[in-house]
Amino acid sequence: MNILGYQFEPRLWSVILTLVAIAVFSNLGLWQLSRADEKQSQYDQLEQFAKQPAVLLPSTLVKLADFEYRDVEVQGEFVNEKTIYLDNKTYQGRAGYHIITPLRIANSSLHVAVNRGWVATGYDRSVLPPVKDIKGEVRITGTVVSPNIKTFELSDKQADKQVWNSLSLEKYQQALNLTLQPLLILQKSKEDDGLIKEWHKPESGASKNIGYAVQWFSLAATTIIIFIVLNVKRRNKEK
Repeated sequence: MNILGYQFEPRLWSVILTLVAIAVFSNLGLWQLSRADEKQSQYDQLEQFAKQPAVLLPSTLVKLADFEYRDVEVQGEFVNEKTIYLDNKTYQGRAGYHIITPLRIANSSLHVAVNRGWVATGYDRSVLPPVKDIKGEVRITGTVVSPNIKTFELSDKQADKQVWNSLSLEKYQQALNLTLQPLLILQKSKEDDGLIKEWHKPESGASKNIGYAVQWFSLAATTIIIFIVLNVKRRNKEK
């Protein structure tokens, strides 16, 4: 093919290779866009739930998907002796723990894990900061999140201690020998326990996926440009 004094004669293998690369890069870009839409939809749902009043957490087993990100209200009694300290949690740049205590749901044999808030580690990490027990029946409100918080897997030896590096519902139930609702409540209602209950709302993360999509589409466009440049030659003037 001759165009304005240039010859365009790509080889068959280069055409096939280029088409495959363009298809792969384009599909990856479209996949990132779909992930961005999915994350944005989840974030919009979270925003919508935040504007709704708290719902009562049933005394029977529920599904996490039915309550995740919703504000719930539950009445019961804390099992203070089963409290654990979730390590590696920071607040305003300070190291500390999240205090997680199971709550026995009123008129039920079920319990629910409650993240009661943050406390600083103190100067000596070998000494756990004291946390005030909340006794008697209480009514708390909070936001439901996934009960699995993983940084790395716990060994069985670690799970027997009061300080945990990550949280797994299955291991938590085994350690406590209790039946738990499949969720974790981030407590919002105030108690006289000295714990800080300021929970940061997660961002959607959609912009990151959009950025990745732009990169993949850019690679597809670059592939086309390279293909054209490498296969276009100036026609011999003598001919």
